[in-house]
Amino acid sequence: MTHDALGTSRAVVIGGGLAGTTAALRLADAGLDVTLLEGRPRLGGLAFSFRRGALTVDNGQHVYLRCCTAYRWFLDRVDGTRLAPLQNRLDVPVLDVGRLSGPRLGRLRRNALPVPFHLAAGLAGYPHLSLTERASVGRAALALGRLDPDDPALDAVDFGSWLARHGQSPRTIEALWDLVGVATLNATAPNSSLALAAKVFKTGLLSEPGAADIGWASVPLGDVHDTLARKALDTAGVRTELRTKASSVTRAEDGRWIVDTGGERIEADAVVLAVPQRETHDLLPAGALDAPERLLDIGTSPILNVHVVYDRKVLRRPFFAALGSPVQWVFDRTHSSGLTGPGQYLAVSQSAADEEIDLPVAELRKRYLPELERLLPAARGAGIRDFFVTRERAATFAPAPGVGRLRPGARTRAPGLSLAGAWTATGWPATMEGAVRSGFSAADAALRALGRSHEHPLQEAA
Repeated sequence: MTHDALGTSRAVVIGGGLAGTTAALRLADAGLDVTLLEGRPRLGGLAFSFRRGALTVDNGQHVYLRCCTAYRWFLDRVDGTRLAPLQNRLDVPVLDVGRLSGPRLGRLRRNALPVPFHLAAGLAGYPHLSLTERASVGRAALALGRLDPDDPALDAVDFGSWLARHGQSPRTIEALWDLVGVATLNATAPNSSLALAAKVFKTGLLSEPGAADIGWASVPLGDVHDTLARKALDTAGVRTELRTKASSVTRAEDGRWIVDTGGERIEADAVVLAVPQRETHDLLPAGALDAPERLLDIGTSPILNVHVVYDRKVLRRPFFAALGSPVQWVFDRTHSSGLTGPGQYLAVSQSAADEEIDLPVAELRKRYLPELERLLPAARGAGIRDFFVTRERAATFAPAPGVGRLRPGARTRAPGLSLAGAWTATGWPATMEGAVRSGFSAADAALRALGRSHEHPLQEAA
């Protein structure tokens, strides 16, 4: 073992996204001397903010649910809970503009009754499905509730086929299952593993009445994932090195780990790789995984965000989802961005955006401004103060059928080397929740390898 003069074990965490930051905090809380390396000039990974003129802009809209207990732990740990409030009760406005009779607003919401009755009244009044379709949703939900998301057989099945076998019409899939699923899985039902879909819907809609209540940051994401996270790391005694990438991870003959950054060689007892799967593959020492090439078979899925700043207020709600339109979800980011004076800043979040991710800004402008006018009459005639696009081509791992067998666990065959990242085997899709959970698992694996006692932060909640 490598120890400092006081006998403290040393750890290096490579990657400063939510997974790496969580692992670093957990290891520091357990008494280790921790160094966190991040190649970017900031923390937060793919959930970050940047400046555009006077605005502070999130690269994309990120939300979480009340059932996301790990991400809520993270918010509490960095003193950010107050900055990312949850709805009192699930309430999603859904505007359908594809009807011949004209636009119609419906809502997906819950009441305080026990599961599954908490959603029954809301579903009964959901106008975007027929009476027959609503009844079929109830039957499919009961069947979904009987599935075990941890059953490996479910991973090989696509969610779309399962829904069709359980009587779900294309309209039902569009107006309900994909409305939720595309936003959480970053894939449509035919391209989603049944295991991951079952995890999302069982946990979010069928575990407890408030599980699906939605939360999102009321400030720029960077305020939480970078500024507050850095403060928490500093307070915990973590040495954080930004603009610093690991070039190699090797194991010395005496069992110590050597992390080389090009400018420094850091010795450690434990190393957490908390970087994307391809970067992990390139850094893995030989023999650390049985089949490291599987990491390269984990696909990615893009997310596109369209940002529009109007010269007047065009949306009265904090957010809404759309049907009958290319637009998926629209959020009001006026306050959080720091926009002052008259006007409103809307962010259009487009998941599973494979067909649009590389389109020129001019083409996206032609496509989305008329759609927003169709959805929001107040936008007709409004001036456009700014229009820009953010693209994350590899925003998440692709939750395709069969991906479960490709996702490695936190523990590797190399003692003291563990893996973190939403793409690892968390049981969750690629969400902020999955990222934080992976950080827990990687820290736990490192502590076990060091023979250190530890207590999982969600033990009481589990």
